[in-house]
Amino acid sequence: MASSDIPLLRFDVFGKHLGVRRLQDGWKVYTLGNDGKLGASGIVIPDFVEEAELSTFLGDLFHESARPGVDEVRRLD
Repeated sequence: MASSDIPLLRFDVFGKHLGVRRLQDGWKVYTLGNDGKLGASGIVIPDFVEEAELSTFLGDLFHESARPGVDEVRRLD
């Protein structure tokens, strides 16, 4: 199965839009461009993190990016 066939989980992380896919070798994180293109993010999510824990993990990782009015991590799917 091509990675493009695997569902992309979309998140708004304190105003930054990220996409996350579970591949055979672990989680792959992308930046989401306004044009719909995916960019490499350099963000690493450990294999042991479950899908239901992604919002919490991303919030913990990027908590310093929170600001008034942009203070939560939301799943966009």
